[in-house]
Amino acid sequence: MTEREIMEYDVIIVGAGPAGLSCAIRLKQLNPDLMVAVIEKGAQVGAHILSGAVIEPGPLDQLLPGWRENPPPVCIPVEKDELWLLRSKGRIRLPTPPQQNNHGNFIVSLGAMCNWMAERAEALEVDIFPGYAAAEIYFNEDGAVGGVVIGDMGVDSEGNEKDTYMQGIEIRAAMTILSEGCRGHLSKQLIRKFKLDSNCDPQTYGIGMKELWQVQPGKSKPGLVQHTTGWPLDAKTYGGSFIYHLDKDRIAIGFVTGLDYQDPEFMPFEAFQQMKHHPMIHELLEGGEILSSGARAITEGGYQSLPTTEMPGALLIGDAAGMLNVPKVKGVHQAMRCGMMAAEHIQDSRSSEGFDAKLRDSQIVKELHKVRNIRPAFYKGFWRGFIRAAIETVTIGKLPTTLSIHADDSTLKKRTSYTSPDRKWVDRDLPPRDRLASVYFAATEHDEDQPVHLQILEPDICTTRCAEEYDNPCTRFCPANVYEMVEDNGTKNGGSKRLQINPANCVHCKTCDIKDPYQIINWVTPEGGSGPNYQNM
Repeated sequence: MTEREIMEYDVIIVGAGPAGLSCAIRLKQLNPDLMVAVIEKGAQVGAHILSGAVIEPGPLDQLLPGWRENPPPVCIPVEKDELWLLRSKGRIRLPTPPQQNNHGNFIVSLGAMCNWMAERAEALEVDIFPGYAAAEIYFNEDGAVGGVVIGDMGVDSEGNEKDTYMQGIEIRAAMTILSEGCRGHLSKQLIRKFKLDSNCDPQTYGIGMKELWQVQPGKSKPGLVQHTTGWPLDAKTYGGSFIYHLDKDRIAIGFVTGLDYQDPEFMPFEAFQQMKHHPMIHELLEGGEILSSGARAITEGGYQSLPTTEMPGALLIGDAAGMLNVPKVKGVHQAMRCGMMAAEHIQDSRSSEGFDAKLRDSQIVKELHKVRNIRPAFYKGFWRGFIRAAIETVTIGKLPTTLSIHADDSTLKKRTSYTSPDRKWVDRDLPPRDRLASVYFAATEHDEDQPVHLQILEPDICTTRCAEEYDNPCTRFCPANVYEMVEDNGTKNGGSKRLQINPANCVHCKTCDIKDPYQIINWVTPEGGSGPNYQNM
Protein backbone atom coordinates (compact mmCIF):
# COMPACT_ATOMS: atom_id res chain seq x y z
CA MET A 1 0.00 0.00 0.00
CA THR A 2 1.19 3.52 -0.78
CA GLU A 3 1.27 6.10 1.96
CA ARG A 4 -2.14 7.67 2.42
CA GLU A 5 -2.82 11.24 1.44
CA ILE A 6 -3.37 13.45 4.49
CA MET A 7 -5.74 16.36 4.96
CA GLU A 8 -5.71 18.48 8.10
CA TYR A 9 -8.50 20.41 9.79
CA ASP A 10 -9.07 22.00 13.16
CA VAL A 11 -12.24 19.98 13.75
CA ILE A 12 -13.61 16.89 12.01
CA ILE A 13 -17.27 15.95 12.47
CA VAL A 14 -18.35 12.41 11.53
CA GLY A 15 -22.00 12.39 10.48
CA ALA A 16 -24.14 15.10 8.88
CA GLY A 17 -27.15 14.69 11.14
CA PRO A 18 -28.76 17.41 13.28
CA ALA A 19 -26.09 17.16 16.01
CA GLY A 20 -23.11 17.25 13.66
CA LEU A 21 -24.44 20.06 11.46
CA SER A 22 -25.46 22.14 14.50
CA CYS A 23 -21.95 21.73 15.85
CA ALA A 24 -20.37 22.73 12.53
CA ILE A 25 -22.57 25.79 12.09
CA ARG A 26 -22.02 26.97 15.66
CA LEU A 27 -18.25 26.50 15.40
CA LYS A 28 -18.08 28.75 12.34
CA GLN A 29 -20.41 31.30 13.92
CA LEU A 30 -18.08 31.51 16.92
CA ASN A 31 -14.82 31.41 14.97
CA PRO A 32 -14.98 31.86 11.18
CA ASP A 33 -11.26 31.10 10.91
CA LEU A 34 -11.62 27.51 12.14
CA MET A 35 -11.22 24.83 9.48
CA VAL A 36 -14.18 22.48 9.94
CA ALA A 37 -15.03 19.35 7.92
CA VAL A 38 -18.11 17.12 8.04
CA ILE A 39 -17.79 13.53 6.77
CA GLU A 40 -21.03 11.86 5.67
CA LYS A 41 -21.29 8.26 4.43
CA GLY A 42 -24.58 8.86 2.60
CA ALA A 43 -24.41 9.70 -1.10
CA GLN A 44 -25.90 13.07 -0.20
CA VAL A 45 -26.73 14.78 3.07
CA GLY A 46 -30.03 13.37 4.30
CA ALA A 47 -29.84 10.13 2.28
CA HIS A 48 -29.36 8.05 5.45
CA ILE A 49 -31.47 10.21 7.78
CA LEU A 50 -34.77 8.74 8.95
CA SER A 51 -36.95 10.03 11.76
CA GLY A 52 -40.62 10.77 12.51
CA ALA A 53 -40.16 13.71 13.01
CA VAL A 54 -41.82 16.33 15.16
CA ILE A 55 -39.28 18.87 16.38
CA GLU A 56 -39.19 21.51 19.07
CA PRO A 57 -38.04 24.71 17.34
CA GLY A 58 -36.15 26.29 20.27
CA PRO A 59 -32.65 25.09 19.32
CA LEU A 60 -33.24 26.02 15.67
CA ASP A 61 -34.32 29.51 16.76
CA GLN A 62 -31.08 29.81 18.70
CA LEU A 63 -28.84 28.42 15.97
CA LEU A 64 -30.41 30.06 12.91
CA PRO A 65 -32.52 33.09 13.91
CA GLY A 66 -35.00 33.98 11.20
CA TRP A 67 -35.16 30.43 9.81
CA ARG A 68 -38.97 30.60 9.68
CA GLU A 69 -38.74 33.09 6.82
CA ASN A 70 -37.08 30.38 4.69
CA PRO A 71 -37.98 27.07 6.38
CA PRO A 72 -36.93 23.52 5.42
CA PRO A 73 -38.80 21.95 2.46
CA VAL A 74 -41.18 19.96 4.72
CA CYS A 75 -42.18 22.00 7.76
CA ILE A 76 -45.79 21.78 8.98
CA PRO A 77 -46.95 23.50 12.21
CA VAL A 78 -48.64 21.02 14.55
CA GLU A 79 -52.35 21.78 14.89
CA LYS A 80 -53.66 18.88 17.01
CA ASP A 81 -52.49 15.86 19.05
CA GLU A 82 -54.22 12.51 19.46
CA LEU A 83 -53.23 9.38 21.41
CA TRP A 84 -55.07 6.09 20.81
CA LEU A 85 -55.01 2.70 22.50
CA LEU A 86 -55.68 0.16 19.76
CA ARG A 87 -57.44 -3.17 20.06
CA SER A 88 -57.52 -5.58 17.14
CA LYS A 89 -60.73 -3.98 15.86
CA GLY A 90 -61.49 -1.11 18.21
CA ARG A 91 -59.75 1.89 19.75
CA ILE A 92 -59.90 4.05 22.87
CA ARG A 93 -58.90 7.73 22.94
CA LEU A 94 -56.38 8.38 25.73
CA PRO A 95 -55.48 11.76 27.24
CA THR A 96 -52.38 13.22 25.67
CA PRO A 97 -49.44 13.14 28.13
CA PRO A 98 -47.77 16.51 28.77
CA GLN A 99 -44.59 15.26 27.05
CA GLN A 100 -46.53 14.76 23.82
CA ASN A 101 -48.20 18.15 23.78
CA ASN A 102 -46.85 19.46 20.48
CA HIS A 103 -48.33 22.96 20.47
CA GLY A 104 -45.72 25.20 18.82
CA ASN A 105 -43.79 22.29 17.30
CA PHE A 106 -43.30 21.36 13.63
CA ILE A 107 -43.58 18.17 11.58
CA VAL A 108 -40.52 17.93 9.35
CA SER A 109 -38.67 15.57 7.08
CA LEU A 110 -35.44 15.29 9.05
CA GLY A 111 -33.51 14.21 5.95
CA ALA A 112 -34.68 17.28 4.04
CA MET A 113 -34.02 19.47 7.07
CA CYS A 114 -30.43 18.20 7.35
CA ASN A 115 -29.85 18.91 3.67
CA TRP A 116 -31.22 22.40 4.29
CA MET A 117 -28.90 22.82 7.30
CA ALA A 118 -25.94 21.61 5.23
CA GLU A 119 -26.50 24.44 2.76
CA ARG A 120 -26.29 26.93 5.62
CA ALA A 121 -23.16 25.26 6.94
CA GLU A 122 -21.50 25.45 3.52
CA ALA A 123 -22.41 29.14 3.32
CA LEU A 124 -20.25 29.55 6.44
CA GLU A 125 -17.43 27.68 4.62
CA VAL A 126 -17.80 24.35 6.37
CA ASP A 127 -16.38 21.61 4.11
CA ILE A 128 -18.95 18.81 3.76
CA PHE A 129 -17.95 15.54 2.12
CA PRO A 130 -20.95 13.29 1.34
CA GLY A 131 -20.34 9.85 -0.08
CA TYR A 132 -17.25 9.19 2.04
CA ALA A 133 -17.37 6.69 4.90
CA ALA A 134 -15.16 7.26 7.93
CA ALA A 135 -14.06 3.63 8.29
CA GLU A 136 -11.32 3.82 10.91
CA ILE A 137 -10.03 6.05 13.68
CA TYR A 138 -6.60 7.61 13.33
CA PHE A 139 -4.79 7.66 16.66
CA ASN A 140 -1.91 9.95 17.60
CA GLU A 141 1.27 8.49 19.05
CA ASP A 142 0.06 9.31 22.58
CA GLY A 143 -3.12 7.25 22.03
CA ALA A 144 -5.45 10.21 21.63
CA VAL A 145 -7.93 10.36 18.77
CA GLY A 146 -6.30 12.33 15.97
CA GLY A 147 -8.82 12.04 13.15
CA VAL A 148 -10.36 9.45 10.86
CA VAL A 149 -9.42 7.31 7.88
CA ILE A 150 -11.78 7.32 4.91
CA GLY A 151 -12.57 3.83 3.62
CA ASP A 152 -10.97 2.69 0.39
CA MET A 153 -13.26 2.61 -2.65
CA GLY A 154 -13.15 0.27 -5.63
CA VAL A 155 -12.30 -2.93 -3.70
CA ASP A 156 -13.92 -6.21 -4.77
CA SER A 157 -15.55 -8.81 -2.53
CA GLU A 158 -12.23 -10.67 -2.18
CA GLY A 159 -10.37 -7.54 -1.10
CA ASN A 160 -8.63 -6.95 -4.43
CA GLU A 161 -8.27 -3.54 -6.07
CA LYS A 162 -10.53 -2.94 -9.07
CA ASP A 163 -9.96 -0.53 -11.94
CA THR A 164 -11.95 2.04 -9.99
CA TYR A 165 -9.79 1.72 -6.86
CA MET A 166 -9.23 4.89 -4.86
CA GLN A 167 -7.34 4.76 -1.61
CA GLY A 168 -9.00 6.50 1.32
CA ILE A 169 -7.26 9.49 2.81
CA GLU A 170 -6.44 10.33 6.42
CA ILE A 171 -8.20 13.38 7.75
CA ARG A 172 -6.48 14.63 10.87
CA ALA A 173 -7.66 17.20 13.35
CA ALA A 174 -7.03 18.52 16.84
CA MET A 175 -10.63 17.57 17.69
CA THR A 176 -12.85 14.79 16.30
CA ILE A 177 -16.61 14.89 16.91
CA LEU A 178 -18.53 11.63 16.63
CA SER A 179 -22.12 12.37 15.58
CA GLU A 180 -22.82 9.11 13.74
CA GLY A 181 -26.26 8.63 15.26
CA CYS A 182 -27.50 5.43 16.87
CA ARG A 183 -24.95 2.59 17.23
CA GLY A 184 -22.28 4.37 15.22
CA HIS A 185 -19.53 2.14 13.83
CA LEU A 186 -16.65 4.27 15.14
CA SER A 187 -18.48 5.37 18.29
CA LYS A 188 -18.93 1.72 19.28
CA GLN A 189 -15.18 1.12 18.94
CA LEU A 190 -14.22 4.20 20.94
CA ILE A 191 -16.73 3.46 23.71
CA ARG A 192 -15.08 0.05 24.05
CA LYS A 193 -11.48 1.28 23.79
CA PHE A 194 -11.82 4.10 26.32
CA LYS A 195 -14.34 2.20 28.52
CA LEU A 196 -16.78 5.09 28.22
CA ASP A 197 -19.68 2.87 29.32
CA SER A 198 -18.03 1.58 32.51
CA ASN A 199 -20.14 3.81 34.77
CA CYS A 200 -23.53 3.50 33.09
CA ASP A 201 -26.17 0.89 32.27
CA PRO A 202 -26.13 -0.83 28.87
CA GLN A 203 -27.83 1.06 26.07
CA THR A 204 -31.27 -0.13 25.01
CA TYR A 205 -32.77 0.43 21.58
CA GLY A 206 -35.87 0.36 19.46
CA ILE A 207 -36.28 -0.40 15.78
CA GLY A 208 -38.17 2.34 13.98
CA MET A 209 -39.75 1.73 10.57
CA LYS A 210 -41.33 4.48 8.51
CA GLU A 211 -43.23 4.91 5.26
CA LEU A 212 -44.17 8.09 3.43
CA TRP A 213 -47.56 7.77 1.71
CA GLN A 214 -49.43 9.76 -0.90
CA VAL A 215 -53.06 9.35 0.17
CA GLN A 216 -56.31 10.16 -1.56
CA PRO A 217 -57.25 13.86 -1.59
CA GLY A 218 -58.84 15.05 1.63
CA LYS A 219 -57.62 12.20 3.85
CA SER A 220 -54.57 14.03 5.18
CA LYS A 221 -55.23 16.75 7.75
CA PRO A 222 -52.03 18.84 7.74
CA GLY A 223 -50.71 19.40 11.24
CA LEU A 224 -52.49 16.45 12.88
CA VAL A 225 -50.16 14.32 15.04
CA GLN A 226 -51.43 10.89 16.06
CA HIS A 227 -49.72 8.28 18.23
CA THR A 228 -50.97 4.80 19.03
CA THR A 229 -50.08 2.03 21.48
CA GLY A 230 -51.47 -1.44 22.06
CA TRP A 231 -52.35 -3.77 19.17
CA PRO A 232 -50.67 -5.36 17.25
CA LEU A 233 -48.21 -5.76 20.14
CA ASP A 234 -48.81 -7.99 23.14
CA ALA A 235 -48.66 -6.55 26.66
CA LYS A 236 -45.03 -7.62 27.14
CA THR A 237 -43.68 -5.92 24.02
CA TYR A 238 -42.96 -2.19 24.17
CA GLY A 239 -43.77 0.01 21.21
CA GLY A 240 -46.27 2.05 19.28
CA SER A 241 -46.86 4.04 16.13
CA PHE A 242 -46.90 7.59 14.82
CA ILE A 243 -49.03 9.09 12.05
CA TYR A 244 -48.01 12.60 11.03
CA HIS A 245 -50.22 14.42 8.54
CA LEU A 246 -48.25 16.51 6.05
CA ASP A 247 -49.21 18.82 3.20
CA LYS A 248 -49.86 17.81 -0.43
CA ASP A 249 -51.98 14.80 0.66
CA ARG A 250 -48.98 13.08 2.26
CA ILE A 251 -48.79 11.11 5.50
CA ALA A 252 -45.70 9.91 7.37
CA ILE A 253 -46.53 6.69 9.20
CA GLY A 254 -44.17 4.71 11.35
CA PHE A 255 -43.85 2.03 13.99
CA VAL A 256 -41.32 1.60 16.80
CA THR A 257 -40.72 -1.66 18.66
CA GLY A 258 -38.43 -1.91 21.67
CA LEU A 259 -35.60 -4.32 20.89
CA ASP A 260 -35.86 -5.78 24.39
CA TYR A 261 -38.72 -8.04 23.23
CA GLN A 262 -38.63 -11.69 24.38
CA ASP A 263 -40.30 -13.68 21.59
CA PRO A 264 -37.67 -15.28 19.30
CA GLU A 265 -40.31 -15.64 16.55
CA PHE A 266 -41.39 -11.98 16.64
CA MET A 267 -40.99 -9.97 13.42
CA PRO A 268 -41.04 -6.16 13.88
CA PHE A 269 -41.66 -5.54 10.16
CA GLU A 270 -44.81 -7.69 10.21
CA ALA A 271 -46.05 -5.88 13.33
CA PHE A 272 -45.74 -2.58 11.44
CA GLN A 273 -47.68 -3.94 8.48
CA GLN A 274 -50.36 -5.32 10.82
CA MET A 275 -50.74 -1.92 12.50
CA LYS A 276 -51.51 -0.40 9.10
CA HIS A 277 -54.46 -2.80 8.82
CA HIS A 278 -56.24 -1.60 11.91
CA PRO A 279 -59.60 -0.21 10.70
CA MET A 280 -58.69 3.34 11.76
CA ILE A 281 -55.46 3.32 9.75
CA HIS A 282 -56.44 1.07 6.85
CA GLU A 283 -59.18 3.51 5.89
CA LEU A 284 -56.62 6.33 5.86
CA LEU A 285 -54.17 4.52 3.57
CA GLU A 286 -56.56 2.62 1.32
CA GLY A 287 -56.29 3.87 -2.26
CA GLY A 288 -52.94 5.56 -1.61
CA GLU A 289 -49.39 4.65 -2.56
CA ILE A 290 -46.01 4.43 -0.84
CA LEU A 291 -43.46 7.04 -1.85
CA SER A 292 -40.57 5.98 0.38
CA SER A 293 -39.81 3.60 3.24
CA GLY A 294 -36.96 2.73 5.57
CA ALA A 295 -35.83 1.66 9.01
CA ARG A 296 -33.42 2.86 11.70
CA ALA A 297 -32.56 1.85 15.24
CA ILE A 298 -33.05 4.49 17.94
CA THR A 299 -31.47 4.81 21.38
CA GLU A 300 -33.94 4.47 24.26
CA GLY A 301 -31.75 4.10 27.36
CA GLY A 302 -31.67 7.79 28.20
CA TYR A 303 -30.16 9.01 31.46
CA GLN A 304 -29.05 5.63 32.85
CA SER A 305 -27.33 4.57 29.61
CA LEU A 306 -25.50 7.82 28.87
CA PRO A 307 -21.79 6.98 28.46
CA THR A 308 -18.93 9.32 29.21
CA THR A 309 -18.96 11.67 26.25
CA GLU A 310 -15.36 12.84 26.22
CA MET A 311 -12.07 11.09 25.51
CA PRO A 312 -8.61 12.36 24.52
CA GLY A 313 -9.08 14.20 21.24
CA ALA A 314 -12.77 13.44 20.70
CA LEU A 315 -16.37 13.92 21.82
CA LEU A 316 -19.59 11.94 21.42
CA ILE A 317 -22.67 14.04 20.67
CA GLY A 318 -26.32 13.50 19.81
CA ASP A 319 -27.58 9.97 19.39
CA ALA A 320 -24.03 8.63 19.21
CA ALA A 321 -24.27 9.05 22.98
CA GLY A 322 -28.05 8.59 23.27
CA MET A 323 -30.04 11.82 23.74
CA LEU A 324 -33.56 10.65 22.82
CA ASN A 325 -36.35 11.63 25.19
CA VAL A 326 -38.52 8.50 24.84
CA PRO A 327 -41.79 9.83 26.37
CA LYS A 328 -41.60 12.88 24.12
CA VAL A 329 -40.78 10.67 21.11
CA LYS A 330 -38.20 13.33 20.27
CA GLY A 331 -34.45 13.65 20.15
CA VAL A 332 -33.68 16.24 17.46
CA HIS A 333 -33.86 19.20 19.86
CA GLN A 334 -31.55 17.35 22.27
CA ALA A 335 -29.08 16.50 19.49
CA MET A 336 -28.96 20.08 18.25
CA ARG A 337 -28.43 21.47 21.75
CA CYS A 338 -25.66 18.95 22.33
CA GLY A 339 -23.96 19.87 19.05
CA MET A 340 -24.05 23.56 19.87
CA MET A 341 -22.75 22.91 23.37
CA ALA A 342 -19.85 20.89 21.96
CA ALA A 343 -18.96 23.77 19.62
CA GLU A 344 -19.03 26.29 22.45
CA HIS A 345 -16.90 24.02 24.63
CA ILE A 346 -14.30 23.58 21.87
CA GLN A 347 -14.18 27.31 21.27
CA ASP A 348 -13.72 28.04 24.99
CA SER A 349 -11.29 25.27 25.96
CA ARG A 350 -9.72 23.91 22.73
CA SER A 351 -9.90 20.52 24.43
CA SER A 352 -12.32 17.65 25.01
CA GLU A 353 -11.62 17.74 28.74
CA GLY A 354 -14.52 19.00 30.83
CA PHE A 355 -17.23 18.52 28.22
CA ASP A 356 -18.86 15.53 29.93
CA ALA A 357 -19.26 17.39 33.23
CA LYS A 358 -20.67 20.40 31.41
CA LEU A 359 -23.15 18.20 29.53
CA ARG A 360 -24.35 16.45 32.69
CA ASP A 361 -24.97 19.81 34.34
CA SER A 362 -26.97 21.05 31.34
CA GLN A 363 -30.66 21.21 30.50
CA ILE A 364 -30.07 18.32 28.07
CA VAL A 365 -29.31 15.75 30.77
CA LYS A 366 -31.73 17.32 33.24
CA GLU A 367 -34.50 16.65 30.71
CA LEU A 368 -33.40 13.01 30.45
CA HIS A 369 -33.26 12.68 34.25
CA LYS A 370 -36.90 13.73 34.65
CA VAL A 371 -38.10 10.86 32.46
CA ARG A 372 -35.41 8.30 33.36
CA ASN A 373 -37.84 5.72 34.81
CA ILE A 374 -40.53 5.76 32.14
CA ARG A 375 -38.94 3.45 29.56
CA PRO A 376 -37.71 0.76 32.04
CA ALA A 377 -41.07 0.84 33.82
CA PHE A 378 -42.51 -1.08 30.87
CA TYR A 379 -40.20 -4.04 31.47
CA LYS A 380 -42.96 -5.48 33.68
CA GLY A 381 -45.70 -5.13 31.09
CA PHE A 382 -47.86 -2.45 29.51
CA TRP A 383 -50.30 -1.64 32.30
CA ARG A 384 -47.74 -1.55 35.12
CA GLY A 385 -45.55 0.59 32.91
CA PHE A 386 -48.46 2.87 32.04
CA ILE A 387 -49.24 3.45 35.72
CA ARG A 388 -45.60 4.06 36.65
CA ALA A 389 -45.20 6.42 33.70
CA ALA A 390 -48.19 8.43 34.93
CA ILE A 391 -46.68 8.69 38.42
CA GLU A 392 -43.29 9.72 37.03
CA THR A 393 -44.98 12.36 34.88
CA VAL A 394 -46.96 13.83 37.80
CA THR A 395 -43.89 13.91 40.07
CA ILE A 396 -41.62 15.23 37.27
CA GLY A 397 -39.19 12.37 37.93
CA LYS A 398 -38.56 13.35 41.56
CA LEU A 399 -39.09 9.89 43.04
CA PRO A 400 -35.83 8.80 44.76
CA THR A 401 -35.38 5.64 42.67
CA THR A 402 -33.70 5.04 39.34
CA LEU A 403 -34.69 1.87 37.49
CA SER A 404 -32.00 -0.13 35.73
CA ILE A 405 -31.66 -0.66 31.98
CA HIS A 406 -30.71 -4.04 30.51
CA ALA A 407 -29.08 -4.95 27.22
CA ASP A 408 -31.40 -5.98 24.37
CA ASP A 409 -29.28 -8.94 23.27
CA SER A 410 -29.92 -10.63 26.64
CA THR A 411 -33.73 -10.61 26.55
CA LEU A 412 -34.70 -13.21 23.93
CA LYS A 413 -36.21 -16.38 25.35
CA LYS A 414 -35.12 -19.72 23.94
CA ARG A 415 -37.80 -21.15 21.72
CA THR A 416 -38.23 -24.31 23.83
CA SER A 417 -39.19 -22.22 26.88
CA TYR A 418 -41.42 -19.62 25.20
CA THR A 419 -44.78 -19.81 23.51
CA SER A 420 -45.63 -16.92 21.22
CA PRO A 421 -48.88 -15.19 22.21
CA ASP A 422 -51.87 -14.91 19.92
CA ARG A 423 -51.60 -11.33 18.68
CA LYS A 424 -54.79 -11.58 16.63
CA TRP A 425 -52.95 -10.58 13.49
CA VAL A 426 -55.05 -10.27 10.34
CA ASP A 427 -54.74 -10.90 6.61
CA ARG A 428 -53.38 -7.79 4.91
CA ASP A 429 -53.74 -6.21 1.51
CA LEU A 430 -51.89 -2.88 1.75
CA PRO A 431 -48.41 -2.63 0.21
CA PRO A 432 -45.63 -3.53 0.58
CA ARG A 433 -46.28 -7.25 0.31
CA ASP A 434 -43.00 -8.22 2.03
CA ARG A 435 -39.63 -6.94 3.19
CA LEU A 436 -38.02 -7.09 -0.26
CA ALA A 437 -40.76 -4.88 -1.66
CA SER A 438 -40.15 -2.45 1.20
CA VAL A 439 -36.43 -2.33 0.39
CA TYR A 440 -37.32 -1.14 -3.12
CA PHE A 441 -38.93 1.99 -1.62
CA ALA A 442 -35.78 2.68 0.41
CA ALA A 443 -33.84 2.99 -2.89
CA THR A 444 -30.94 1.22 -1.22
CA GLU A 445 -27.94 0.45 -3.38
CA HIS A 446 -24.63 -1.31 -2.79
CA ASP A 447 -22.09 -2.48 -5.34
CA GLU A 448 -22.56 -6.26 -5.27
CA ASP A 449 -18.83 -6.71 -5.76
CA GLN A 450 -17.56 -5.10 -2.57
CA PRO A 451 -16.53 -6.61 0.78
CA VAL A 452 -19.52 -7.70 2.87
CA HIS A 453 -20.10 -5.07 5.55
CA LEU A 454 -21.98 -7.47 7.85
CA GLN A 455 -19.30 -9.54 9.53
CA ILE A 456 -20.29 -12.84 11.15
CA LEU A 457 -17.57 -13.34 13.75
CA GLU A 458 -18.39 -17.01 14.51
CA PRO A 459 -20.33 -18.46 11.54
CA ASP A 460 -20.65 -21.95 13.03
CA ILE A 461 -22.93 -20.63 15.77
CA CYS A 462 -25.55 -19.69 13.18
CA THR A 463 -26.08 -23.27 11.99
CA THR A 464 -25.73 -24.92 15.40
CA ARG A 465 -26.56 -23.19 18.66
CA CYS A 466 -28.57 -20.29 17.22
CA ALA A 467 -30.63 -22.54 14.95
CA GLU A 468 -31.44 -24.85 17.85
CA GLU A 469 -31.92 -22.32 20.64
CA TYR A 470 -33.51 -19.33 18.88
CA ASP A 471 -34.42 -20.51 15.36
CA ASN A 472 -32.13 -17.86 13.81
CA PRO A 473 -33.94 -14.67 14.85
CA CYS A 474 -31.80 -12.54 12.50
CA THR A 475 -34.01 -13.84 9.68
CA ARG A 476 -36.95 -12.09 11.39
CA PHE A 477 -35.67 -9.02 13.24
CA CYS A 478 -33.95 -7.59 10.13
CA PRO A 479 -36.48 -5.32 8.34
CA ALA A 480 -34.69 -5.73 4.98
CA ASN A 481 -34.41 -9.52 4.57
CA VAL A 482 -30.61 -9.39 4.71
CA TYR A 483 -30.33 -12.73 6.52
CA GLU A 484 -31.70 -16.02 5.18
CA MET A 485 -31.20 -19.64 6.15
CA VAL A 486 -31.03 -21.57 2.87
CA GLU A 487 -30.49 -25.17 1.89
CA ASP A 488 -26.80 -26.00 1.63
CA ASN A 489 -26.51 -28.10 -1.53
CA GLY A 490 -22.83 -28.61 -0.92
CA THR A 491 -23.28 -30.92 2.07
CA LYS A 492 -22.97 -34.67 1.69
CA ASN A 493 -26.18 -35.52 3.49
CA GLY A 494 -28.32 -32.74 2.07
CA GLY A 495 -31.01 -30.97 4.02
CA SER A 496 -28.55 -28.89 6.06
CA LYS A 497 -28.86 -25.13 6.04
CA ARG A 498 -26.41 -22.26 5.93
CA LEU A 499 -26.71 -18.55 6.58
CA GLN A 500 -26.93 -16.48 3.41
CA ILE A 501 -26.27 -12.75 3.73
CA ASN A 502 -27.81 -10.35 1.22
CA PRO A 503 -25.82 -7.19 2.03
CA ALA A 504 -27.21 -5.27 -0.95
CA ASN A 505 -30.58 -5.15 0.86
CA CYS A 506 -29.17 -3.45 3.95
CA VAL A 507 -30.73 -0.12 4.95
CA HIS A 508 -28.11 0.49 7.69
CA CYS A 509 -30.58 0.26 10.59
CA LYS A 510 -28.03 -1.59 12.83
CA THR A 511 -30.71 -3.87 14.34
CA CYS A 512 -28.60 -6.99 13.68
CA ASP A 513 -25.60 -5.50 15.48
CA ILE A 514 -27.84 -4.81 18.49
CA LYS A 515 -30.28 -7.70 18.85
CA ASP A 516 -28.21 -10.77 17.95
CA PRO A 517 -28.23 -12.89 21.15
CA TYR A 518 -24.61 -14.02 20.66
CA GLN A 519 -23.26 -10.62 19.59
CA ILE A 520 -21.44 -12.15 16.64
CA ILE A 521 -22.79 -9.78 13.98
CA ASN A 522 -20.53 -6.77 13.51
CA TRP A 523 -21.83 -3.98 11.28
CA VAL A 524 -19.03 -2.02 9.58
CA THR A 525 -19.18 0.73 7.00
CA PRO A 526 -19.60 -0.35 3.37
CA GLU A 527 -18.11 1.66 0.53
CA GLY A 528 -18.91 5.36 0.81
CA GLY A 529 -22.19 6.37 -0.80
CA SER A 530 -23.71 2.91 -0.40
CA GLY A 531 -26.99 2.31 1.36
CA PRO A 532 -30.44 3.86 1.27
CA ASN A 533 -31.32 7.06 -0.52
CA TYR A 534 -34.26 8.32 1.50
CA GLN A 535 -36.43 11.07 0.02
CA ASN A 536 -38.33 13.33 2.43
CA MET A 537 -37.88 10.86 5.29
